[in-house]
Amino acid sequence: MSYSKKNVELAFEELTKKRLKNHKEQENRLKEAYAKSSELEALDKTLSLTGLKIMSCALQGKDGLEERMEALRLENVRLQKKREEILLSLGYSRDYTDLRYDCPLCQDTGYVMEKMCSCLKSSLVEKELSTSGIGSLLKSQGFDTFSLDYYQGDAREQMEIVLSFLKEYVEDFGKDGEIKNLLFLGGTGLGKTHLSTAIAKSLIEKGVSVVYETSQNIFSDFESQRFNYFNQGEDLTEKYFTCDLLIIDDLGTEAVNNFTVSCLYNILNTRLNRGMPVILSTNLTSSELRKTYNDRITSRLLGEFSLVRFCGSDIRVKK
Repeated sequence: MSYSKKNVELAFEELTKKRLKNHKEQENRLKEAYAKSSELEALDKTLSLTGLKIMSCALQGKDGLEERMEALRLENVRLQKKREEILLSLGYSRDYTDLRYDCPLCQDTGYVMEKMCSCLKSSLVEKELSTSGIGSLLKSQGFDTFSLDYYQGDAREQMEIVLSFLKEYVEDFGKDGEIKNLLFLGGTGLGKTHLSTAIAKSLIEKGVSVVYETSQNIFSDFESQRFNYFNQGEDLTEKYFTCDLLIIDDLGTEAVNNFTVSCLYNILNTRLNRGMPVILSTNLTSSELRKTYNDRITSRLLGEFSLVRFCGSDIRVKK
């Protein structure tokens, strides 16, 4: 599981910009302070030679090395104290000219002791959510906002099972190496999109690269890629083959023709062969799927996907 290459590059570009900005701001504060005190500037030049002085002490041999190093340390402490006194006399804080970081924890590197810093993870999650295709749905559609109150009787019992199963799907995603492809079946307004969004959101927050799109938008991208419509050399379809999880919503609402069927088969065949999971959502019944798509596709959908049946009555109408 991983974040998309593009979003990783963007996140590190942002970190680089932050570091450059912070170094520039420190430089400006130093110039401001030096303009008021030449003594401060002279002190900093002396302190900048500390490394060379340490090397010089070491080159003089082991005899008396500890004494020389201790004398150098004490002198350094004295100069640092003098520096702070100058800054305070100028009306500045002791750390006014220090380098400041947006994230002191990792010092804007993105990592702490070889582990990803929380700031970098937050940045990547934000980017993955914004590029996943569900940006506008995130505020209102998650597991925590899915209500079973709109379902009654047997439908409620079934949807309780569905909700529990999908939460477990998220919890176990990628753990055992088993690829779980899901096919959501059910009429309009039964919660398929809501729970698809909830899965995508939860997995992205765990570091999984998810692409969520409607079938219409996906096949539009394939068409633009094929005929070079306004893509300016950008590969519009690569993400459908490389993301950790692909969620295709509203399958069957696209214009079904030889081109779209070929694209769908290419997506499914490639991802299944690579062991990369897919979640499909459709308003079509099993029999309608067989009538709409060829045997090569339906055999895969009904044979290699776990069927998740949504039931009840249109929630949108109830709301």
